[in-house]
Amino acid sequence: MTKTNALGEVKTLTSAHEDYLKAVYILSSQGDTVTNSALANHLDVSPASATNMVKKLADLGLVDYEPYQSISLTAAGERVALEVLRHHRLLELYLHQELSLPWDQVHAEAERLEHVISEALEDAIAVALGNPLVDPHGDPIPTKKGQVEDVSGLPLSMVDTRVDYRLARVLMQDEDRLRYLGSLGIYPNARIRVLEKSPFDGPLLVEIDGEHHALAYDMATSLLVVAWNDADE
Repeated sequence: MTKTNALGEVKTLTSAHEDYLKAVYILSSQGDTVTNSALANHLDVSPASATNMVKKLADLGLVDYEPYQSISLTAAGERVALEVLRHHRLLELYLHQELSLPWDQVHAEAERLEHVISEALEDAIAVALGNPLVDPHGDPIPTKKGQVEDVSGLPLSMVDTRVDYRLARVLMQDEDRLRYLGSLGIYPNARIRVLEKSPFDGPLLVEIDGEHHALAYDMATSLLVVAWNDADE
């Protein structure tokens, strides 16, 4: 991908550039303050590496950055981030839905492929999938024009007990945790009910398809649910 900076120089964006822009977008969309340390933690790089890359992105006019201040995307940076995110989430859904790759494996594969697919292939995948709005984890897929549908919900850890909810979104990409959730039948659109909550952020007892399971509190905070509607059957 190419980008023209403030001096009119054409620069080719690397996959690392795109990864950082995507990370800034994801962190900010989750309501987090985007700092160099937050980026370093999210991308598993050193703080010094994060600082150097953020400075480069600022020179390209893709982020607004001042030392010791939060980092934000410029309009140009957001366009790049949304394009890469669209590639990523379309690939995740295609790999899962069409190639039957488990949902705990698609993130790593999409990370490798998101930087290299052409716009023509992106369009073909979108059409083949029926222009979907969410990926296998319930994360919204940006449209071709960069619009993002709000996929909101209440963390499962905060809901009322003995009430049915529909799982709308899973805010995690860790393979082991996703595999565990899948073993319990906890996927987007699953019907889920909290039966009991342990005090002091202890585990929750949940019901999925008539079966009872203990679920760690920190995992429940990453599961966004909405009220169950009989039309969801």
